[in-house]
Amino acid sequence: MENDKILLAHGGGGRLSYELISNLFLPAFKNPILEALDDSASLAVDKQRLAFSTDSYTVKPLFFPGGDIGRLAVYGTVNDLAMVGALPLYISISLVIEEGLALSVLKKIIDSIKEAANKTKIKIVTGDTKVVEKGGIDKLFINTTGIGSIPEGVSISGKNGKVGDMILLSGTVGDHGIAVLSQREGFNFQGEIKTDCQPLNNLVKDMLKASKGIHVLRDPTRGGLATALNEIALSSDVEMIIDEEKIPIKEEVKGACEMLGLDPLSVANEGKLIALVEEKASEKILKAMKGNPLGQDAVIIGKVEKGGVSRVILKTLIGGKRILDLPSGELLPRIC
Repeated sequence: MENDKILLAHGGGGRLSYELISNLFLPAFKNPILEALDDSASLAVDKQRLAFSTDSYTVKPLFFPGGDIGRLAVYGTVNDLAMVGALPLYISISLVIEEGLALSVLKKIIDSIKEAANKTKIKIVTGDTKVVEKGGIDKLFINTTGIGSIPEGVSISGKNGKVGDMILLSGTVGDHGIAVLSQREGFNFQGEIKTDCQPLNNLVKDMLKASKGIHVLRDPTRGGLATALNEIALSSDVEMIIDEEKIPIKEEVKGACEMLGLDPLSVANEGKLIALVEEKASEKILKAMKGNPLGQDAVIIGKVEKGGVSRVILKTLIGGKRILDLPSGELLPRIC
């Protein structure tokens, strides 16, 4: 690594995050399960297949349009389990609290966690609480671990992309990142921008009911659509062609990104998914997605064209082509 200190960009989901994982974490902890680099680890335990995921949430501010850190922690964990096709079962919730946080604020977040867990039918079965001195952290951080059950016949991984796969996107991109940023910085953008923070497990369930021909699922969180597509391309060693014109972006989000000099394809989402599916099953799966409230804006945005070349090609709005690379530089920090 060229840098000898950790930067905010190392946690942003872009190129520096990828280099940190590849150059430090993977060599230290190398094993076949970890090397898949999926949103959840897939484990075989006594002939049962389980999904196992962990995550930490440091979003700033704690409350933002349409969501809060508690809802985000539960839904984010459920979504990571869903990205390997798992049904969510159990979750742990660990809180690191800054001295001085108002109990009324904490209660509001706990109520939100309870509501989100009830909605997704995931059971909170263990947890932990730590309090640090004022200034030790910024108000509240949450760590979660989730466990889910992977149904028989389901094999979904970022390394399973195949030539000929169609690439589906469940809806508009950039909503969450812009919602959090607008609340944090006090921007008053034209139109209402809310987080897309939602649980994706029922959407995935509907997709699998339509067809088991789903090879890859990924929710484009930190680093947005650009990072998620590149992660899949690298894991599966394939070249994807993406049609920029097909990518749905709300006008309010597009305008905010233009004003701030941001690429909406690199802005975080918390309630969307990308799917690489068999071409023959793509229309059936797309129909199932559109029949779910969280997939009503689903579209086919591209195709896996060839193997042996790990890259993403974007057909631009003006008719040209460019490589859609991993985002570089400092992305939006503390977005989830």
